[in-house]
Amino acid sequence: MGIAKYLREAWKKPDKNILRSRMIEWRKSNSIEKVEKPLRLDRARSLGYKAKKGIIVVRARILRGGRKKTRPRKGRRTKRMGIRKVLKMNYKEVAEQRVARRYRNMEIVGSYQIGKDGKYYFYEVILADRVSLKKDKQLGKLVKSTKGKAFRGITSSGKKARGLRNSAVKAPKVRPSLRANRRRGN
Repeated sequence: MGIAKYLREAWKKPDKNILRSRMIEWRKSNSIEKVEKPLRLDRARSLGYKAKKGIIVVRARILRGGRKKTRPRKGRRTKRMGIRKVLKMNYKEVAEQRVARRYRNMEIVGSYQIGKDGKYYFYEVILADRVSLKKDKQLGKLVKSTKGKAFRGITSSGKKARGLRNSAVKAPKVRPSLRANRRRGN
């Protein structure tokens, strides 16, 4: 089994005091911060992380709670007075997109949650450099396949938000996309 099993077990019930002190530091730092090594090594390895040149880990902080629309400032507009904005994205996908905007030359490999408190979610996002890993035998396929995975909903969290984890038989209207099915009139 090895050390990964014990790391996985430790993260099922983490020490609350250590995690609380870490989150106090994370709140003071920037919303997107590059870190030296991943906090959850077992999870990072399972997603494709290796301690090689061209792969970095970034910690992202996302505000919790519903997203809000701006209210109209002028006139009486009853239809536009609602303040709730319903996004069809999960927080993980939002974190991946923000990190991808910051690091444009890198490609998202995967991400995982490392903590949450009353105000924020904290994620670690693994990124791979397209240029330096192009000729790498093991990690070349991570960056060769597609560009802009986070914005096109091709990452794992993006597929989950789009409903692509269900089979084509159980949920036939999500493939190729909800919009395409609406166009067909299904």
